[in-house]
Amino acid sequence: MSSELRFDGKVTVVTGAGGGLGRAYALWFAERGSAVVVNDLGGSASGEGSGRAADVVVDEIKAKGGKAVADYNSVEEGDKIVQTAIDNFGRIDILVNNAGILRDKSVVNTSDNDWDLIHRVHLRGSFVTTRAAWPHFRKQNYGRIIMTSSVAGIYGNFGQSNYSAAKLGLLGLSNTLSIEGKKYNIHCNTIVPMAGSRLTKGILPPDMMEGMRPDLVAPVVLWLCHDSCTDTGSVIEAAAGWVGKYRWERTRGMTLRESTNDPILPEAVRDNWEQICDFNNSLHPKGSEASMLLGKVLQDLMEKDANRDAKLSPVEQALNWRPPPVKCQVSAKDIILYALSVGASTADKDGLRYLYEGDETFAPIPTFGVLLAQEALTQSNMITGGMPGFQVDLSKVLHGEQFIEVHKEIPTHGSLEASLSIVDILDKKSGALIVTNVEVVDESGDKVVSAQWSIFVVGAGGFGGKRNSEHIVPPVDPPKRKPDASLTYKTSIDQAALYRLTGDRNPLHIDASFAAMGGFDRPILHGLASYGISCRLVLQQYADNNPALFKSMKSRFTSPVLPGQTLQVDMWQEGNRIHLETKVVETGKAVLTGAYIDLKSVASAPVKAPAAPSTGLLSESVFAEMKRRLDAKPEVGAKINAVYQWNILSNKKPAASWVVDLKAKPGDIYQGEPKGNKADCILTLEDADMVALVTGKLNAQKAYMQGKLKIKGNIMLTQKLQGLLKENANL
Repeated sequence: MSSELRFDGKVTVVTGAGGGLGRAYALWFAERGSAVVVNDLGGSASGEGSGRAADVVVDEIKAKGGKAVADYNSVEEGDKIVQTAIDNFGRIDILVNNAGILRDKSVVNTSDNDWDLIHRVHLRGSFVTTRAAWPHFRKQNYGRIIMTSSVAGIYGNFGQSNYSAAKLGLLGLSNTLSIEGKKYNIHCNTIVPMAGSRLTKGILPPDMMEGMRPDLVAPVVLWLCHDSCTDTGSVIEAAAGWVGKYRWERTRGMTLRESTNDPILPEAVRDNWEQICDFNNSLHPKGSEASMLLGKVLQDLMEKDANRDAKLSPVEQALNWRPPPVKCQVSAKDIILYALSVGASTADKDGLRYLYEGDETFAPIPTFGVLLAQEALTQSNMITGGMPGFQVDLSKVLHGEQFIEVHKEIPTHGSLEASLSIVDILDKKSGALIVTNVEVVDESGDKVVSAQWSIFVVGAGGFGGKRNSEHIVPPVDPPKRKPDASLTYKTSIDQAALYRLTGDRNPLHIDASFAAMGGFDRPILHGLASYGISCRLVLQQYADNNPALFKSMKSRFTSPVLPGQTLQVDMWQEGNRIHLETKVVETGKAVLTGAYIDLKSVASAPVKAPAAPSTGLLSESVFAEMKRRLDAKPEVGAKINAVYQWNILSNKKPAASWVVDLKAKPGDIYQGEPKGNKADCILTLEDADMVALVTGKLNAQKAYMQGKLKIKGNIMLTQKLQGLLKENANL
């Protein structure tokens, strides 16, 4: 036998040392020279009551000439236990976390208190006491810690779900502490003892209790705590004089995919299960080796991808790219901000549906789904270098077309997941067209939104690729007849500044100097803002503002819009498909073409705008509606008894005149100059302002003060027109 293992000058804290294993540890450490803090609450095996069991052990130690003090604190107050060592001996070198209780019951009969109490004593108690000792160990660059696990924790045992979970948790805690303490000479090991004690009394027969005495385990703990023992992170089992060590074993397993872009299927797991579970030529990973092995699997897959990609053309590399799905969050704030950015107002009919989370019909405008899908493009950095093979110059990017389909009601809050795939890259000679699909699913995996971007990259063509794709959702031109309905919306000068808060922060829409680099004399409105505005107006006209009737929308982007300009959305109904074309009123340029919205059903028969063969001005619809109402209620005109002449301008130039003759019997409204009675009041304004005026979007008094509305003759007569105009908000 070699020299005796001594602990002279050391201070050891043993929790739960009033009996059983803890008592044996305390007696052995004291006999080998260590001062000992004998901690024990003195309660029963189930953790009830208290007593002075620690005093008996202290007396035993002192009777043999050893140093010891008693401590009666619960391990849930581990800092007090450690302080007892500091107050009495000035230091702490060794901590044996041994305290424990039992509350054995089958899982269905285990109460919350049974579960929590076991974890508080075994797992949390060991953590709290170790945490209190840790600063002392670090300061002196020395510490030895023992965690106590159990075969029940490693293998499980009927009726001990609470106990086994806590005991295996201690093993995880020990493994981590051995890593964190390594550079400070702090060792942490786990003992898995089997010994006769108050916790095993009644479980083990008397002869086994004697053959598995605690003093047969204690020497193993002393060795693990000695200066000369270099083990840390070890799991040692001891019983009846037998000692063994555990290690992890893992099969070599197998990789069930050939590329990082490939999925794995349950059938692949089933078909390879025998090899997955084959322990022949198995591995025994230690510490970080486990994660390193998995890292090598991923590295090998990436190398395969790289070797394969090296043989692919840039376009093929981009088409094979499958970035990981991204999370996108939905909140009421996001929905409301989007609605405001596409022109929704509390003054609108059903405006609160989009703007107030407390409204019982609260829901997003359907094109809000584009923002969710767009997260896949943004988070994958598709346009800013994330897409392999095919590199994109951001300053050369144009949004060509957009499609969205809503498959399931978009939630008003929660988390969704968006996945992106490049389905085609077309060679348009002057540039490349990148066709990108995105699917958005909810937490149950149900598809909520699918979207498609057609992105044109100027100057990236000429690579010899195909020119057409079967994957593109095609635009559809409207019928060759006058629109069935038209609605307008005058954008705000700050419309782009507001819309960019929804996520598209491209400086093209806010920074004049950046816009100039793109050839614009001022920042332009986002194409998707015009897209959302158009959707909102179609729902207003054909769906009674009910987003649940929306199915899908497709559009081609053809011209930019400047914030402050007026958008006119012309609509043609063909069954449940509403064709639309959006143009800028001030310039006449179309901005959305080949566009349509498919509805699940049309809410009601829409009010059609009368044909306007002579001028094509929006205000023709206004005067036609006024005439319809005058014909229906001639008494309204008789009460006014005045003649009005409206001079309508287009881009500050005379475009048309209308006469509202309410002196005639019956009253009449017609285009041209007054036929009989001289005009009592002449009003002059722009076509778009006329529409805004009668729909309540432009205040008449404010328009007059700003010079938008000019009046000659009897100005007071304008007040009497309310009888004809007050119902015209539906225009």
